Amino acid sequence: MKKIIFGFLLSMFVVAISSAQPQERTKGPHDKGPRPSKENVEALKAAFMTKHLNLNVDEAQKFWPAYNACMEELKKARQEKKDDVLAFEEAALNIRKKYKNEFKKVLGSDERANKALTADHAFMRIIKDELQNRKGGKPGSKKKGNGAPPPPPPPGQE
Repeated sequence: MKKIIFGFLLSMFVVAISSAQPQERTKGPHDKGPRPSKENVEALKAAFMTKHLNLNVDEAQKFWPAYNACMEELKKARQEKKDDVLAFEEAALNIRKKYKNEFKKVLGSDERANKALTADHAFMRIIKDELQNRKGGKPGSKKKGNGAPPPPPPPGQE
């Protein structure tokens, strides 16, 4: 009789403990962690660009307002010209030319100004590789070709 009562109390204890635990969100097969917030991604981008451009404190204070204004103008142009790809590309080119001069004044060289304009793409490539890695794919590995077989070798080289 003692074994039955002990077993009953033990099972009640286990049920009480397990029901007191917070519910975990269900994870899909590719979900390997919490989704980062927009603010977190922006903070990672700022840290990446600061390191990538090797900004000192004075440069950073002058660079970030100009960079944020550039990104805002690009975003506005993308919204206004979303139906015309060429018009957007032309507007984006003009915006980048305008801000390249500002970046050059702040950063001191064409090389660093160019790096500032391409750092956004480098950051997005890193994010893309990380997401692909989390999904189980190999970072940077893209399928080459369009599914068609490779062309035959030229005559005489078979």
